[in-house]
Amino acid sequence: MLIREYRSSDCKELTELFYNTVHTVNAKDYSGEQLNVWAPKQIDLEKWHQSFHGHYSIVAVDGNTITGFGDMDRTGYLDRLYVHANRQRMGIATAICNHLEQTVSGTIITHASITARPFFEKRGYIVVKEQQIERQGIYFTNYVMVKER
Repeated sequence: MLIREYRSSDCKELTELFYNTVHTVNAKDYSGEQLNVWAPKQIDLEKWHQSFHGHYSIVAVDGNTITGFGDMDRTGYLDRLYVHANRQRMGIATAICNHLEQTVSGTIITHASITARPFFEKRGYIVVKEQQIERQGIYFTNYVMVKER
């Protein structure tokens, strides 16, 4: 597995990985309605591309296949961490997280889904609060989690 920086040519594939992963992996913890507002079928590629460029964004690659991605902003906010639905529990998220966490000193914060919470807890993140996020009138739970470095 290779971890490399994001390239603009990755954007479409990353948004597809995001959509498929959320609708597969997170389906055990969230309703279809919640998944549809979290990861809509139509995604604004330019908005995502700008977000990736505004953050330190990395991609995990196995051969020619993108298996996961993650990004962190300059303040230590770990924004996204997604691994292909067929590549779960293979160390990809750990490798991405290890790489991202090394880029900052101080507190790292993330908003973890119900599904991702145990992964972050195993890494030493602590739940600061449970919150209800509203998107398009639909509410779903996630957790503000922090890790001191």
